[in-house]
Amino acid sequence: MNSLGINKAKKETKVVVAMSGGVDSSVVAALMKQEGYDVTGITLKLYDDNKKSKEGRQCCAGQDILDAKRVSENIDINHKILFYQKKFKSEVIDSFIDSYSAGETPIPCVQCNQTVKFRDLFRYAKDLKADALITGHYVSRIQVNGHANMYRAKDKNRDQSYFLFNTTQEQLDYLRFPLGEIDKSETRAIAEKLKLNVATKPDSQDICFVPNGDYASVIKKYKPESFQKGKILNVHGKQIGEHEGIINYTIGQRKGIKISNTNPLYVININAVENTITVGDKECLEVKKIYLREINYLGSKKEFNETINIKVRSTGRLLKAKINIQESSAQVEILDKETGISPGQACVFYSKDNVGDKLLGGGWIHKTFNKKLST
Repeated sequence: MNSLGINKAKKETKVVVAMSGGVDSSVVAALMKQEGYDVTGITLKLYDDNKKSKEGRQCCAGQDILDAKRVSENIDINHKILFYQKKFKSEVIDSFIDSYSAGETPIPCVQCNQTVKFRDLFRYAKDLKADALITGHYVSRIQVNGHANMYRAKDKNRDQSYFLFNTTQEQLDYLRFPLGEIDKSETRAIAEKLKLNVATKPDSQDICFVPNGDYASVIKKYKPESFQKGKILNVHGKQIGEHEGIINYTIGQRKGIKISNTNPLYVININAVENTITVGDKECLEVKKIYLREINYLGSKKEFNETINIKVRSTGRLLKAKINIQESSAQVEILDKETGISPGQACVFYSKDNVGDKLLGGGWIHKTFNKKLST
């Protein structure tokens, strides 16, 4: 059994590494090559980057493809580019636009992992007869008796398990995540030691297809009707102002409302059908109950105890909750205090065991209930 848990000699084990052009996936490819595996790097071209970001960087576009190719040449591995722009546009960008236009707060990174990466790239790697698909995600994968489980990464500040809640068991059995047990600082150190050209490259900060974080400009390009003016309401349904389009607002937003009030006002509801924004004080943001759709189970339903831990945003803390599950939907009662939860985000399930925080799956937030109104 080799270091990847595959019963083959390393030199006879063929692996595909998803290379975004960043430091994480580049280090993974280099480590696999260094260990003696038969490595093929694959980079996905997902969109055309006509406008470059001034700050941070994006992935899966022009410069990143060149960086991935340079790394591949440096460590002497095969490198392929797959052109998935049409798939990415229809399944990620269009979904993002539709979700925002419906008053939700979408997470395109989950959709990207769910479709072009862990579905289409997964199939391509299988077609190449690869023994495993390897990525630079910071999650831990523990395999026992041939069955793989996913856990939060050792480096909790980099943990990406939230974005992978839709992973299927078949995919997880095939996937490997070498960075799950190390800190980001160690990854940088390895890149410098191996003299990789991306060793000091900054991490991506924005959604890859959104230049400079200006998502409104992307939506205006594809769906300009989302910018119709409408009413701003208080919690009693009375109009107290006018907005420039619901697309400019997210749940929990404070800045940009442009209404004077004794206490700060926050966006607490977005009604796309009525084209209205409802604002209220901070306590109106506290959410105690959420409804989920399209549940993905990673593991057995028997592992869901009466109380469980959840995350409702990628950078959020673990919250205690009670979950009432019905096949593809669920009702979640949050036992800890949490504010600003929006439809369109994901609610991800975890259970604590002797290894760590085990990912049990999750679902999309469809509806929320707070003290003053429901969304």
